[in-house]
Amino acid sequence: MLRHLGVKTIVTQSFLKVRPTASMLIGCRRRRQSTRQKVALVLLVFSCQFVHVISEKSPSALTVVESPEASLEGEEDAHVEEGDSEDLDVFHPTDKWKTLKPGHGVPRGSHVRLNLQTGQREVKLGEHQTLKYQIDGQRQGKENTQGPSVNAEELKALKNIKEEVDPKTSDKEEKEALRAQFHPMDELKKDMVKLDMLMESDFQIMSRLVSQFNSSNATVEEKVKALHDLEYLVHKVDNAQNLASRGGLKLVVDALNSTDYRLQESASFVLGSALSSNPVVQVEAVESGTLQRLLMLLATPRPMSVKKRALFAVASLLRHCPFAQSHFLKLGGLQVLGDIFRASGGGALRVRIVTILYDMINEKELISQTGLDPIPDASHNERLRQYAQVSLQPLLAEQGWCSLVPELLASPEHDWKEKALRTILAMMPHCQTQYRKDYALSSSLSALQEQYQELVLTEQVLGDEDGYFGEILALLEMVVLKLKRV
Repeated sequence: MLRHLGVKTIVTQSFLKVRPTASMLIGCRRRRQSTRQKVALVLLVFSCQFVHVISEKSPSALTVVESPEASLEGEEDAHVEEGDSEDLDVFHPTDKWKTLKPGHGVPRGSHVRLNLQTGQREVKLGEHQTLKYQIDGQRQGKENTQGPSVNAEELKALKNIKEEVDPKTSDKEEKEALRAQFHPMDELKKDMVKLDMLMESDFQIMSRLVSQFNSSNATVEEKVKALHDLEYLVHKVDNAQNLASRGGLKLVVDALNSTDYRLQESASFVLGSALSSNPVVQVEAVESGTLQRLLMLLATPRPMSVKKRALFAVASLLRHCPFAQSHFLKLGGLQVLGDIFRASGGGALRVRIVTILYDMINEKELISQTGLDPIPDASHNERLRQYAQVSLQPLLAEQGWCSLVPELLASPEHDWKEKALRTILAMMPHCQTQYRKDYALSSSLSALQEQYQELVLTEQVLGDEDGYFGEILALLEMVVLKLKRV
């Protein structure tokens, strides 16, 4: 019975002594009997006495309860054997044997033994419990105290509930609870419509911004803000094309004629973003007269901020668009850029102008190279035809750009010098004769070589073998080498 309850039972030899009975005394008087018979008689009497003690009904059944310490250590749930319908008091054992009173529960892991002399059950702490209480130092030497009562009926009810849980039902309930936290998209849209929070598409936002910009009641600040928001959207190719197809681009171009410089600057900014790498919008802008408007801003006195934005729009329009480049040259755009370059205080604009010229020269050279397209098609042939109509290099030499570009070499900015050297190399076929006669250019190139040789040595000392200054020095040496060739 004790083994069935999961409680360790220890019966020591000291408790196996039983009091001599009358039968045993009679057996002792018969000394003539053999030793074997005496032993058999003693064992028989002892067995009967042991069975009699075990079979006696105790006042209450032995009950094992889960101790707080056992639950903290993650042991299994205690199996409770019902003894009484009343609440069970938990007996708290110590490291010494104590008598277990009737009606008391035993914590799991305790040692229980039966005292055959008294017929009482005795309990003490198990080995792991004793070690735990010694570490805590809280229960050493304490007498047995009554702990919280445990209701057997409640424990059995909890066990039944745990066994009766249906996993499928539990999963369904969890799914329903999760579904209740979210709503279908259709319901969300209806709710957002009611709250006037419906998400707008890019096209709807642009339409609203264009209407706001075109409103007669809008102030200049409101129009500038609308253009600023519009510029953010037209970086996308589709948005820029939608703006052009819906007539919004024309309204932005018309703003270039405004008398307010803030609107001119913001409109140029929008155009530059919409035209960048977008052939459809580039062609639309050329055909609608956008290029003429932008050149007008550059050719007339305007604040520097306006000219920077206008030059940005021109560069976006000309890049990778031979159709626009051809119109640019016909409209005298190269002369307009030359006037800006020569104007005093145009240092920031100078490097941008030189970059535009270099890109136009480089694009034509790249597209003319054989093998650029693995399988030349109709579009490739059309690009070749359009670039052939762009006669830029002769105009550069004719309008004095062979002497204008080298002026950037006197700039303190390394980036400006790099762009000037690259452009000089690109214009070399048409400017080589003039460069050889320009002694100021030769002197400038020699001084720059010495300067960048020292800078390259500094880079090498710092462990940078292929540094930025090394690239500029390589460009200088290439320019000098080409000037020496006959």
